[in-house]
Amino acid sequence: MRTLSLGHTGPTISALGFGAMSFGGIFGPTTEAESLACLDAMYGAGITFIDTANIYGMGVSETVIGTWLASRRPEVVLATKASFVAGPPRRVDNSAAHLRSELDASLKRLGRERVDLFYIHRREHARPLEEVIGTLRDLEREGKIGGYGLSEVAPETLREAHAIHPCLAVQNEYSLWSRQPELGLIQECGRLGVTFVAFSPLARGMLGQRPLPFDSVTDGFRAQNPRFTQPYFDRNQARIEPFRAFCAARGWTVPATALSWVMGAGPHVVPIPGTRAAERLREWLSLPVLSADDRAEIERVLPAGFAAGDRYGDGQLLAVERYC
Repeated sequence: MRTLSLGHTGPTISALGFGAMSFGGIFGPTTEAESLACLDAMYGAGITFIDTANIYGMGVSETVIGTWLASRRPEVVLATKASFVAGPPRRVDNSAAHLRSELDASLKRLGRERVDLFYIHRREHARPLEEVIGTLRDLEREGKIGGYGLSEVAPETLREAHAIHPCLAVQNEYSLWSRQPELGLIQECGRLGVTFVAFSPLARGMLGQRPLPFDSVTDGFRAQNPRFTQPYFDRNQARIEPFRAFCAARGWTVPATALSWVMGAGPHVVPIPGTRAAERLREWLSLPVLSADDRAEIERVLPAGFAAGDRYGDGQLLAVERYC
C-alpha cells in the first residue's frame, strides 16, 4: 500500500483510507462482530487511515472503533468530526463549547486521549471563521488533536482558514459521478499542501461490484438523495453499465477501478470508501494502474455530469458550501 503524509505536518497514512459511516447503520443494519471483522480485513490490507464522526449512528461507529482499538492495538491514524446538533431543528454549531464537549465524548468512545485529525463537519457561517480556527488551533496546542480539517467547504474557506492556521485535510464528496471538487478545491489543496479526502468515492454503492437493487435504497439516508429516487435511479444504473463492461473486459473489479480513478486526480487525493462487510472491502484492493488511454475511455463512458439528479436533497444541504 502506497503511503503519503497527511498535510504538510501530519502523520503518514495509507493512500487508501476507510470511511466508517456504515458502522452506524446508515446504509443498513450491521452488528459489532461484522464491523470488527471488517476492520480486521482493512488493517490486514494495509489501510491505516480511519475516518469516522460523532453522528455516525450517534456514537455507534466511534464505539465500535474504540472496541477494536482496545483489543487489537493497531497503529492507525484516526479522524473524527463534530458540528451537527441533531435538534430539532437540525443545526450546525462551531462554538468552542460544542466542539470541545463533542471531542471529549468522541475521545472517550474511541478510548484515546488524542485524535490525529479533527474536522468541523460543516462550517457555521454566522460564526467568524477566525474564531472557529482559533478553537481548533487551541485544541492542537493542548495536544487533544494532531491537526484540523474542514468538510464540505469551498476553496475560499480553505484559503482563509489555512492563512489563520495550517489545515491538514479537506473532505468533500468526490467520485466519478460527483466531480465538483475538480473545479478548484482539489487544485487549491495541492497548492497549499493540504490532503484532499474524497468521501463516497464509490458513489454510495452505485459503483460497487454488483448493481444496487432499488429496494435497498428506498429508506434511510440514500432515499433522500435525488439520484437514488426514480426515475433517476434507473437512468443512473443504465449509464454506469458501460463502465461495468469496461472493467469486466480488463478483469478489474468495478470498485477498484473507480478508486484508482479517484486516486489519479492527484498525489494528495485520498479516497475513503466505506463498507460494513469484509467481503466488500476485498473487492477494492486489486487497484489497477490506469493508463492515459484507460482514463480517456472512462471519461468517454462516464463523462463529467453524467449523473441524473442532485447528490443531496434540499433537507441535506445544511451548510454545504457551493462555489460553482
